[in-house]
Amino acid sequence: MYLRSLEILRDERSRPDGYPFSIPAVKALDSLSFRTNVTFFVGENGSGKSTILEAIAYQCGFHTAGGGRNNVYDVDASHSALGDCIRLSWLPKITNGFFLRAETFYHFASHLDTLPESLKYYGGRSLHEQSHGEAFLSLFQHRFGKKAIYLLDEPEAALSPARQLALLRIIKELENEAQFIIATHSPILLGYPDAQIFNFDVQPAGEIRYEDTMHYIVTRRFLENRKTVLKELFEE
Repeated sequence: MYLRSLEILRDERSRPDGYPFSIPAVKALDSLSFRTNVTFFVGENGSGKSTILEAIAYQCGFHTAGGGRNNVYDVDASHSALGDCIRLSWLPKITNGFFLRAETFYHFASHLDTLPESLKYYGGRSLHEQSHGEAFLSLFQHRFGKKAIYLLDEPEAALSPARQLALLRIIKELENEAQFIIATHSPILLGYPDAQIFNFDVQPAGEIRYEDTMHYIVTRRFLENRKTVLKELFEE
């Protein structure tokens, strides 16, 4: 494990009525400690999990619209509102890694097309020439390696259930020498064995068991009682 902890810095910029400190999870959070090589952030949309992950990417020197330290390109979503207000503790510090941001992946793929010599690190052909899911999997299979930290923001956005399982296999193959921090809504990804899960729907964010996440509870109830759940939903 490389990244050991994260601390929120409070100064004149951290006004509780100003973004991102107006987000309850950010307002209430002082620090997070990482104890495993695979950590998940869970919570409803707007809970602050992606804001925290983006700030980590910023402090790592990764492009906050997606990429590693050597990816430089312009896109509106490339600024981290929280990035200058956190401190990371490393043992040891590493500089290799990647930040995947599903919502701006198109811009990253376009950036790669301007660097044809780099495509060999992503499967050998343009990511735009592949389906969204194929492009994500090409990234995971060819760009990810050892002694690195990988920050993934909703990687399931383009992945079928079968390819989510394929991602779990890739994580398992790299787990002993790479660190993963993943913001997700996927009950499949969250099922990774012995992973640390932080719940951003409570303040301050704290650890939660897989079986206690709403993702697991809602999905299990739907799969086991689909007709009942839909009947209740449609008759409300």
